[in-house]
Amino acid sequence: MDIYQHFRKEEQGFIDQVLSWKEQVERTFVLKLTDFLDPREQQIIEMLIGTSNDELKLYQFGGAEQSERKRVVIAPYYEVITNNSFQLTLLQATYQDKFVTLEHRDVMGAFLSLGIIRKKLGDIYVKDGTIQIIMTDDIASYVITNLTSIKNATIRFEEKTSNSLLTNAADWVEAEKTVSSLRLDAVVKEIYRISRKDASDLITRQYVKVNHRVVEDAKFTVERGDLISVRGKGRSKLLTINGQSKKDKWRITTAMMK
Repeated sequence: MDIYQHFRKEEQGFIDQVLSWKEQVERTFVLKLTDFLDPREQQIIEMLIGTSNDELKLYQFGGAEQSERKRVVIAPYYEVITNNSFQLTLLQATYQDKFVTLEHRDVMGAFLSLGIIRKKLGDIYVKDGTIQIIMTDDIASYVITNLTSIKNATIRFEEKTSNSLLTNAADWVEAEKTVSSLRLDAVVKEIYRISRKDASDLITRQYVKVNHRVVEDAKFTVERGDLISVRGKGRSKLLTINGQSKKDKWRITTAMMK
């Protein structure tokens, strides 16, 4: 059976990588720790390796149970895995939010300007004058030394313990919705309560991302676990697809960030 038929065409490269990791762990009995993966990539690993494998175990962690981006450990069944196994560092900085307004994209842009690739960074929290970011251990000292300003704010990052981590868990609001199809424009229309035309325009203008990637095709099929972001309108998740109604409409469960 062709394993690729169950996935999107653009996901084939990642599927090959996961299968390579799996074969490597089975052959060497040495665990594999990935960089940060988005929700869809986490779902693909679960589908390919799953919990039914007697020889391997799968573990995911991104700093907290509610973390969106997580590192994954693929390990022999007998390996003992703890939170320390994921090699995460939490950095925090504060700024005067009365004088400077910072958003998630400002912080992300500052990190990327240092030459840091996205997969080295976990969730980013920007709220009430505080910035927190989870990252891989190997880049933490570089960030502390080199990232000293964001936009017009002078900052100083310092390492914090994991129990200091802020989370967005309480900011997500779930809702049951019905959509005419699982096309991206139809789902965006319903979640963000706009017209189908406006949804298509946003997609065409490259204002819509699925799992952190710009999608320009309104016919793109959204799947369970996908994270959707629309510039200026916020972020949402497609949590579950609950089947079709008698009128062939899809019942879905979504979550919207306040």
